[in-house]
Amino acid sequence: MCRIYGYFNSTASPNEMRGVGALQRHGGPDRTGRARSPGWGLGSNRLAIVDLDGGRQPYELDGRITVVFNGEIYNHDALRARLRRRGHTFADRCDGAIIPALYAEYGERFTDLLDGMYAVAVLDTRERPKLLLATDESGMKPLYYRWDPVERSLHFSSEIPALLGFDGIGRTVWGPGLDAYLASRTPFGEQTMFEEIKVLPPATTLRCTLGATPGTTRRQAAPAQVPSDPDKAAELVRESLRTEVGRLLVADVPVALITSGGLDSSLVTALAAEHGPVHSFNIAYRGGWPFDERHFAREAADHVGAVYHQVELDPATLPELIEDVVWHLGQPNADPITVSTYALFAAVRKAGFKVALTGDAADEVFGGYARMRAAFETASSGGDWYEPYLDSLAVLPADRRHTLYTDDYQRLVEDIPPIPAEALGRLRHGEGTVLERITDFELGHRMPAYHLRRVDHLSMAHSVEARLPFCQRGVTALGRALPDALRIHRRQVKRTLYGAAAGLVPDGVHRRAKQPFTLPVTAMLAPATPLWEFARDVLAASRLRPAGRLDPRAVDALFENQALRPDDTTALTIWALMTYEVWQDQFQGATKPVDAVAASA
Repeated sequence: MCRIYGYFNSTASPNEMRGVGALQRHGGPDRTGRARSPGWGLGSNRLAIVDLDGGRQPYELDGRITVVFNGEIYNHDALRARLRRRGHTFADRCDGAIIPALYAEYGERFTDLLDGMYAVAVLDTRERPKLLLATDESGMKPLYYRWDPVERSLHFSSEIPALLGFDGIGRTVWGPGLDAYLASRTPFGEQTMFEEIKVLPPATTLRCTLGATPGTTRRQAAPAQVPSDPDKAAELVRESLRTEVGRLLVADVPVALITSGGLDSSLVTALAAEHGPVHSFNIAYRGGWPFDERHFAREAADHVGAVYHQVELDPATLPELIEDVVWHLGQPNADPITVSTYALFAAVRKAGFKVALTGDAADEVFGGYARMRAAFETASSGGDWYEPYLDSLAVLPADRRHTLYTDDYQRLVEDIPPIPAEALGRLRHGEGTVLERITDFELGHRMPAYHLRRVDHLSMAHSVEARLPFCQRGVTALGRALPDALRIHRRQVKRTLYGAAAGLVPDGVHRRAKQPFTLPVTAMLAPATPLWEFARDVLAASRLRPAGRLDPRAVDALFENQALRPDDTTALTIWALMTYEVWQDQFQGATKPVDAVAASA
């Protein structure tokens, strides 16, 4: 596991490259490596997980193929054996060491053979120089880039703050970004909150040849077949998960489990415990708060004999945590769980673990969200599912969202879809059933943007590698192949996954209603609390007026409503706006008045 960065058809001094690497060294503190030549440079920060003394990046082959790699390739032993039969030799047993030879043998299709999570950069100077950037099928390892069409140069990195460390990359805010953020809780698609910075989508290879405009190729998801019988389908999913969890436990460093108390993480914990003693981590909040799942997490851990670690977060520390979280994410994410995720992985690392398996992404893969069930049931009865589904993704519905904006900002965004139009078109009118289209949308857009980048950035902030069995391509292929009735049936979500977990997790966990793993922000955001005072200060009228996007009177009304009649939507809106303003403060120079944005549009 590493952090990677570099540039193509440009220049950067050794000091500039060191500075960029230092900005994401938390994700790879064990070794740094760089390679430079006229017109290009590649860098890596290594978090040593496999072959602790090896893994000296950048990897090279014949001085003409240079590679930096972030992630884990779980089938690297099989690929290494195949490549050895073709005459290749390797200096170590690190997974990334196989990539130069794999690329030399199979060209740009080398990614078809990789099974794991990754972001890869390949610099090929054998003919006309070119740079390839590639991401895994789920988007578990983000990769951000900036293309300059005038200079025809490209810069990239694993994290946004590091990318901004390159000279000349602007910090200008993407004008419609606030509306996109409030519509989906973080921008979907390739556009980030910075006008010049894009993020490479999942399952995508970007090709940049010297002097030419970059082009991208999107790989198709692997097909799978599942039995129509519910019991046989559940057995197939259980065995696939069992295999993946076993592979993901392999490391040369201690491995932990994240156990929230829900079905998904409890199932991963149970399957991991089949391989020997495990350590399980859960986070809760000091005091008496709603949604406390610690007793379910402990029950799941005790059921399989795991060593249980209870992490407690003091709500008084939330303001400080928010600032750290926003910096590491590089752009705002409206989910309050971000601070819990950050604090939890800090505790995992402090306890001596560098790898943690989680239950993330099961809901997207197997149909676990209430919004999926509501859309499925509404569509089945002939009702309008589309607008209510989109509203469920937002911080608050569109009609209420626009009441927060100034007149100038309202005019700026009124004709710009806050979610990419192409994605919305496929969601509303594409092939397949409504539930199949929602699943494709969740997996292709919401999960990588809103969910996986949070897990990646906030675990690597503490030098912890998060591994996600439910994102493994064999598991996601089974989830995609399930017919609607094997995902949602008679108001039960994740039908097949519940069947797969039967007998492996405690009955109390198996029978309990689904509960979101979140921070109880509605209860915590109350007058006179540290969080309330912090939010009031960040969202003061004097701080909102210069940007010209948010109407200070509308924001004040949110606080008045929350003080008198607390509700989840108002609390989340305050949290989201607070996070947005913290982001603007941290990346100073990013803000420019909305009239200036409109003038340049």
